[in-house]
Amino acid sequence: MADEKQKRGFIGRLFGTGGRQTESVSQPAGDMPSEAAAFQLDEGQIDEADVAPTPAPAKASWFQRLKSGLAKTSNQLTRGITDVFTKRKLDATTLDELEDLLIQSDLGIETANAITSRLKAERYDKSIAPEEVRQVLASEITKVLEPVAKPLLVNPNHAPHIILMVGVNGTGKTTTIGKLAERYRKDGLKVMLAAGDTFRAAAIDQLKIWGTRTGTAVVAREVGSDAASLAFEAVTEAKAGGYDLLLIDTAGRLQNKDGLMQELEKVVRVIKKVDPTAPHDVLLTLDATTGQNALSQVEIFGKRAGVTGLIMTKLDGTARGGILVALAAKYGLPVHAIGVGEGADDLQPFDAADFANAIAGE
Repeated sequence: MADEKQKRGFIGRLFGTGGRQTESVSQPAGDMPSEAAAFQLDEGQIDEADVAPTPAPAKASWFQRLKSGLAKTSNQLTRGITDVFTKRKLDATTLDELEDLLIQSDLGIETANAITSRLKAERYDKSIAPEEVRQVLASEITKVLEPVAKPLLVNPNHAPHIILMVGVNGTGKTTTIGKLAERYRKDGLKVMLAAGDTFRAAAIDQLKIWGTRTGTAVVAREVGSDAASLAFEAVTEAKAGGYDLLLIDTAGRLQNKDGLMQELEKVVRVIKKVDPTAPHDVLLTLDATTGQNALSQVEIFGKRAGVTGLIMTKLDGTARGGILVALAAKYGLPVHAIGVGEGADDLQPFDAADFANAIAGE
């Protein structure tokens, strides 16, 4: 079975059905839209068949949605660049102003220095248009992001491939698990979910709902159960049931709460008792609106849980999307996906050039 599968990420068809479930799931039937019999006009009634149908609006492309989602970040940067460079030469003062703008936009000191250094080398004491500055901005951001833009691959040699999801409360961790489950199930993988956030009834219920929507198995216990024991049970059942992928939710926890971080370390140790090679991925979900706080989250979760990759959510609700650039420059962790909305298709694989161009307003 393993030999017939390719390593899969978000590329190509995105994700089969689960098998035996600890919590039974079903696919709810969608409501059929009602059909209007006629249109009422002043002169009387006209049958619907006599009226040309209104074409459905074209669905925006992913880049259009990404650009729209990053509009707050982009507008802040482009307005600032225009203010700095309109009818001015590139001199020490404008470079200092630009560097301040880039740092205030959360791009990080390293990236800000790279952009200003390139401009200084190429155009110092010359006139330069804001559009040219934005082109350099997009180019330098792409250089930073390209090495970390990597798809999330499921290794068919693992049985199952185990992904542990970690992060603070409010980052969209549980929703992200559901979106990943939907994509990989459509790609033909047998997927199981584990409701490891045993502190919150809402998180358990939310994961069950995602299990129903996606037709995937869900391992869950009552609120207050031991998270490590649930993880042990889920890994054991996933191995016995021949699952391809197991996604384990965890309780949201602040990175500075030592007791909660110790519990997370316990979950990792227990998983290794069943499969010494697992977890095969530890994904940290980050809320883009937190800005600079995301740096400390990556630092602490990386040390305590062995984070292997990042997923950034809520880029559509912030002017601080540049923080992803600072994270890439400082830590170099793979960025697997980004989210710009609540829909399942609003979580997409991370593309460095698209992100850079969207931020730069290109």
